[in-house]
Amino acid sequence: MSDISSMAAAAKAASHKMAVLDSEVKNNALKLIAEELNASSAKIFEANVIDIKNAEEQNLDKPLLKRLKFDEKKLKEVTDGIGSLIGLDEPVGRKLLHTTLDDGLELYRVTSPIGVIGVIFESRPDALVQIASLCLKSSNAVFLKGGREAENTNKVLADVIYTTGVKAGLPEGWLHLLTTREDVNAMLSLDKYIDLIIPRGSNAFVQYIMKNTLIPVMGHADGVCHTYISEDCDRDLALKVLLDAKTQYVSVCNATETLLIDESLKASFLPVIVAALREADVEIFGDEQVSSMFRCEKASEWHHEYLDYKIAIKLVSGIDEAIEHINTYGSGHTDAIITSSKEKAEKFMDSVDSGSVLVNCSTRFADGFRYGFGAEVGISTSKLHARGPVGLEGLVSYKYKLYGNGHIVADYSSGDKKFKHIRRNV
Repeated sequence: MSDISSMAAAAKAASHKMAVLDSEVKNNALKLIAEELNASSAKIFEANVIDIKNAEEQNLDKPLLKRLKFDEKKLKEVTDGIGSLIGLDEPVGRKLLHTTLDDGLELYRVTSPIGVIGVIFESRPDALVQIASLCLKSSNAVFLKGGREAENTNKVLADVIYTTGVKAGLPEGWLHLLTTREDVNAMLSLDKYIDLIIPRGSNAFVQYIMKNTLIPVMGHADGVCHTYISEDCDRDLALKVLLDAKTQYVSVCNATETLLIDESLKASFLPVIVAALREADVEIFGDEQVSSMFRCEKASEWHHEYLDYKIAIKLVSGIDEAIEHINTYGSGHTDAIITSSKEKAEKFMDSVDSGSVLVNCSTRFADGFRYGFGAEVGISTSKLHARGPVGLEGLVSYKYKLYGNGHIVADYSSGDKKFKHIRRNV
């Protein structure tokens, strides 16, 4: 058995023990992990300095360098996230359905862990902490594979989280850190042990994962997010929200990449928007009219994730064209409308086929922590099992529990007994 196979077998065994851990053990483990991360800050930051230096020598783009940085601010964010997780309700063992099939025959649908989850994520060390914490709280064992740029930081973080968790009562083998692409390829063949893979990365990468494994895959290919500004918008609100959606943190999947704006605002409001974006160092790409008006490059394609201080702008005839454009060129991730019309807002939210649809607020809100999920393992643009920011609820499945007292199917097949199927409150 290869090393990865042995690790996967150990994770599978650990997942069965994780499934029956009570909330007190898990919450105490999370508390101790947060404390140990703070106590190990010097060692974590030292490793991160090495990663950043190596990345700079390799001339990584500035947005990637920004994501790679793990400092006091990031440490506080992840430990605050762990604290919020502790305060959330126990996700495992929650009754979702209760039906009395017949007297003394009670059926329950109850949440249960998925088992062993493999998560492949980008060069963001803070993502490792969030993912590991969510998997712990949801009673799942986990394989973690971060970007090679963050190798040193990830190793220190994973060591702290794993060893502290085991000391707190978690089973050995509950967390494993993979370090090479060969490890990932080996993991893809382990459908006997691994129950779900969540890849975070480019569309090509996600497609590669899907085509090379029998393990179920959940994730999103890219984040081509839109903000649509309607002609009836509050202009001060619209400008404030758009600038946040584009510039608050450019190298993330929920940043706005395309601005759609009603053509009736072309002369009066669009110049104000472009000036504000340029003042924030955002490069403009436009449709034919926009590129001509503002002497900028034409957008070469509308399904494009910049992850940078860049934005595409397109004039649209109204809400119908905006919806059609988003459903054609978007990625099903996050899209927002800025409008003072309740009717338009509801039409947009009902018609846009995305995991998160927003009214009069920044696309940057589409995040597990901001949604109150504690954190997230990623964003899912699929429609099966989980959609949108995937927090605790997306990391549990369910099982049916049927309690009887000598009941047999023959009695119902013969007609001697009949099902009552009484739905109960849970």
